[in-house]
Amino acid sequence: MMLRPNQRQKLDDTDDKLFYAYPRFVTHVDEGFIQQLTDLYRERLQPNTRILDMMSSWVSHLPEEMQFAHVEGHGLNAEELARNPQLDRYFVQNLNGNPQLPLPDRDFDAVLNCVSVQYIQYPEAVFSEIHRILKPGGVAIISFSNRMFFEKAIQAWRDASEATRVELVKSYFASVPGFTTPEVIARKSTAPNILQWLGAPGGDPFYAVVAYKQR
Repeated sequence: MMLRPNQRQKLDDTDDKLFYAYPRFVTHVDEGFIQQLTDLYRERLQPNTRILDMMSSWVSHLPEEMQFAHVEGHGLNAEELARNPQLDRYFVQNLNGNPQLPLPDRDFDAVLNCVSVQYIQYPEAVFSEIHRILKPGGVAIISFSNRMFFEKAIQAWRDASEATRVELVKSYFASVPGFTTPEVIARKSTAPNILQWLGAPGGDPFYAVVAYKQR
C-alpha cells in the first residue's frame, strides 16, 4: 500500500501543531459511538497491561472499572493530555513531521487510535511503528466515524466513502508484514442523514479495524 503524493495532501497544509495549539475540551463523536468504543475496549483489552493511546486528547474512553499497568498518551496538545485522568504519562509529537515513536520495541500490549487515523499522512510509517512497539500477540484498535476536521484530513480520506475508508485502514495494516488479517466492526448509523449531522443519538456510525501482532 502506497498512497500517491496527492492522496496525502491536506486542504490546510500548515503545521499541524498550529491547528492543535489551543485545547478543545469536547468529544468529537456522540454518546452512542463512545459507548460502543468503550464496550469494544472492555472486550479486547486485558487488565494490568500496557496501553498506548495514540493521537489522544483529554478523554480516552477506556472502561473505568478496568485497571491497567500503564496508559501512555500521545497527542498534539499538552493541555488536553494533562487533563486526561486515565493517562499515567504522555508526550507531544507531530507524527506527520516525525512518525518514529520514542518508545521501546515490544513494550505495549495494545495501541489505540480513536477518530484520528484520517489525519495521518504517512500511515505506512506510523503503522510500522505500531507493529514495532507492540508485544507479540498485542492488539491495535483503530476506530473512526464520519466526522473529521475536513481541512486536516488527507485527500484519500476526504474523497472516500465510509466503506472505502474501512478498506483504506485495512490496507494500512496490510502494508506492514506481521499483522493478522484485520477484523472490521461496523455499525452504521440508525438515524436519518440530517439527524446525524445534528448529533442525534445513534447518529454517528461506528467503525473499528482491529488487528493483532503475530506471535
